[in-house]
Amino acid sequence: MAKSNEQTATVTVTQMKSPIGRKPGQRETLVGLGLNKMHKTRTLEDTPAVRGMIDKVKHLIRVEG
Repeated sequence: MAKSNEQTATVTVTQMKSPIGRKPGQRETLVGLGLNKMHKTRTLEDTPAVRGMIDKVKHLIRVEG
C-alpha cells in the first residue's frame, strides 16, 4: 500500500462548557472526541463520524476549521 501525499481535512474542537448535569451520552461523546477538561483543544480528522459526534455536543464545544 502506497502512502498518499494528500492532506486530510481537519477540524479543531475546544471544550467550552462542562458536561456536569448533562445526559451521560454527551459526556461519553466528549471523551470520544478526546475532550475531558475545560478549554482542552483537539485537532481531529474531518470525517462523517466525527461530524456526528460534534453535532451531538455542539452546545458544549467550539468548532474551528
